[in-house]
Amino acid sequence: MQMSDSRQIAADPQTVYAALLDPRVLQTCVPGATEVTGTPEDGFEAVVTQKVGPVKATFKGQVKMSDRMPGEKLTISGEGKGGAAGFAKGGAVVTFEASEQGTVLTYEVDAKVGGKLAQLGSRIIDGFAKKMADQFFSNLQTHLEGPSDDDAEAEVTKTSGWMSRLTGKS
Repeated sequence: MQMSDSRQIAADPQTVYAALLDPRVLQTCVPGATEVTGTPEDGFEAVVTQKVGPVKATFKGQVKMSDRMPGEKLTISGEGKGGAAGFAKGGAVVTFEASEQGTVLTYEVDAKVGGKLAQLGSRIIDGFAKKMADQFFSNLQTHLEGPSDDDAEAEVTKTSGWMSRLTGKS
């Protein structure tokens, strides 16, 4: 499957590029990541637990960064094995373009799955892959910009609701 998208991030291209090479940032941004170790030069190893339809699996895999042009372009490729659930592999070409608001980050993803995952059907897999990519780049944006006003307001509402139930006050 192939997909592409772009998003505006309120940070300069060098900062966005550097964030994608930091294993701590990657662990924060990859949905379901429990571990990300390594370096951009040698590659990263990751452990990610995800549920796709009825199939839940822990994937262990490697991620390589290539075609690195600081602040301009980066190619990410990787593959993971999820035991009986199957495998996933793919890559993304990420470009960074300076804008008045910071950086326009554009990505083009190509991904493949096999095993039980492939049996779920392309609509489920394609929807899941789009959701994962969107969530990753949303998490990256939040990491670099901080929570949006909508996110902060939702968190206050969630906390207020929890506190009022706990204390019995509205």
